[in-house]
Amino acid sequence: MSSLTLAVRDSSTMLRRNLLHARRYPSLTLNLLLTPIMLLLLFVYIFGDVMSAGLGGGGADRSVYIAYIVPGLLLMTIGSTTIGTAVSVSNDMTEGIIARFRTMAIHRGSVLIGHVIGSVLQCIASVILVGAVAVAIGFRSTNATALEWIAAFGLLVLFAMALTWIAVGMGLISPNAEAASNNAMPLILLPLLSSAFIPTDTMPGWFQPIAEYQPFTPAIETLRGLLLGSEIGNNGWLTIAWSLGLTVLGYYWSKARFNDDPK
Repeated sequence: MSSLTLAVRDSSTMLRRNLLHARRYPSLTLNLLLTPIMLLLLFVYIFGDVMSAGLGGGGADRSVYIAYIVPGLLLMTIGSTTIGTAVSVSNDMTEGIIARFRTMAIHRGSVLIGHVIGSVLQCIASVILVGAVAVAIGFRSTNATALEWIAAFGLLVLFAMALTWIAVGMGLISPNAEAASNNAMPLILLPLLSSAFIPTDTMPGWFQPIAEYQPFTPAIETLRGLLLGSEIGNNGWLTIAWSLGLTVLGYYWSKARFNDDPK
């Protein structure tokens, strides 16, 4: 059996293992999903009229703010879901199963690949769920073409891959599940400091560079442009650069930590 065939077979086995864990213990994923859903309902029904008045130049229209906020919350959903990946990786590293895997004739990288692919699939499922809630309360994307929908889906997958590899690295450096959850918290906090809820040009001047030059803001603006027809500018290229950079960084970081881990 070739090394490629072995890698594919073992990665498929590890993917199946992780999906079974997610199915048997769905509480972590559901708990992480509550944050973007609660924020969606809170900002739309409590702050929607006030926020939409600011966006629409004085006229309160909640549907305007629904359209504005949903792209940011879809990306926040990805960040929330990958926290579960960090916790899952940390559990594997501290509960002894990895030590057993190391003694077996399996492809070494299949353990991490299984976590990554499983996490990306869970991210997309979570995005679909949050998107369904958004549609139920009034979100519409009437101007997006089929090509733009495909591009939006590709962006979500690419961004999920990038954040997942970072989350895997955070899980590998964490001594326990609680630490992994805390270490991965920036993945859900960064969207709060982006253009997800308000335009960056309405923020204090000293804070605007922090909001603009982080990975979530260009990704949100790109997704917003694809779904709603707003101006994308150079945000598309910045999103691709951030996603590829984080993927490469997370991959080599995770690989080094997994190979050097003394446990």
